Amino acid sequence: MELSTNLLIYSGLALLMIAAAFAAVTTSRMMRAVTYLLFVLFGTAGLYFMVHYTFLGAVQIIVYAGGIVVLFIFAALLIGKGTIDVTHTSKKRYFAGLLASLSGMAMALYLINTTNFFADKFTTDGVPMKVVGTALMGTAKHNYVLTFEVLSILLLACMVGAIMIARKK
Repeated sequence: MELSTNLLIYSGLALLMIAAAFAAVTTSRMMRAVTYLLFVLFGTAGLYFMVHYTFLGAVQIIVYAGGIVVLFIFAALLIGKGTIDVTHTSKKRYFAGLLASLSGMAMALYLINTTNFFADKFTTDGVPMKVVGTALMGTAKHNYVLTFEVLSILLLACMVGAIMIARKK
């Protein structure tokens, strides 16, 4: 059986995401967990790029991998706890986590098997995609790039303010 390049890339990204997600929830160090989460988010962006959703891939990298992970890092550093005590976790919690994971997987598999994902169900009777892309990435009036940039400056001001409030005197 000949493996295509797309299948190899998809398999590699899927294995990276699964391994990083497992490592993120099993590590006892907060900064390592955030780093593993970053790998999962980059893997998700890679999947978006594979199916040619470049805008969603870019948003995944900028907003989630860039912004949210930075907020997690600031929160971890402000709290000051670098480790989490996972040695005293009860078996009841492990069982509850396993049960929740299996329930979520069963629900996802059910929804995948019962939903029609055929292209003929979607219509193109709305706004053309080129107009939507131009509106999202344009800098003219009624475009949204400037809004994202202003929000990033606002988030930066909030983080600096949180650091100033939380620092020890």
